[in-house]
Amino acid sequence: MNIEGKAALVTGGGSGLGEATARELARLGAKVAVLDVNLDNARRVAEDIGGIALLCDVTSPDSVQAAIETAAAAHGPARILMQIAGIGTAKRVIARDGSPAPLEDFAKVVNVNLIGSYNVARLFAAACAKTEPQQDGERGVIVFTASVAAFDGQVGQQAYSASKSGVVGMTLPMARDLAQYGIRVCTVAPGLFATPLMGTLPEPVQASLAASIPFPSRLGKPSEFAELACHIVSNGHLNGETIRLDGALRLAPR
Repeated sequence: MNIEGKAALVTGGGSGLGEATARELARLGAKVAVLDVNLDNARRVAEDIGGIALLCDVTSPDSVQAAIETAAAAHGPARILMQIAGIGTAKRVIARDGSPAPLEDFAKVVNVNLIGSYNVARLFAAACAKTEPQQDGERGVIVFTASVAAFDGQVGQQAYSASKSGVVGMTLPMARDLAQYGIRVCTVAPGLFATPLMGTLPEPVQASLAASIPFPSRLGKPSEFAELACHIVSNGHLNGETIRLDGALRLAPR
């Protein structure tokens, strides 16, 4: 799909990997709607790239549907969905005091990362399926965000790994499901990236994490994630695939 002139939705577009992706889409000529629970961040990015900012909670069907409709009114029906919004947590199954991990913490992460991803995708797909097909019968592209933790999660990452494994697990069946409508589905599984969250860690910790990456031995750049996500949109034969973007990193147990 040629990105230029297409309407795109980017969840989690107000910071980190989402912000980089929104900026790259705009650079390539897309009409970008920046969706985020932090509207101030979304506005900052949207103003820079000539897009629109929309408040969106990926776990709420009403919130997502309203964002899709508002974006369509401004830019036309979206053809591209970059589902990047997500959260993380680290909780051992048994705490130091011997108590079990709170179930609500596990449920919250799965609700945002997995159920939220499916929620946005189903609503986007239903709208996209009504658009006119383009070259090769293609109507749209969905790009999910997983993590290398989906494959080699560390101690304490039960909730995060499970949620991201779920995203990986639904990629192929969703691609098969939506093939009849000309909507492709792929997932990017990033490793360790230089995001604002990573920036909150002390420099020695960041350096240690970077050194664990075989090559290049540095944190990934958000722009590299964005470039891959946009390439998936542009490459019409990529479908049903999860791509690790990690410099050959394999996470240690802890």
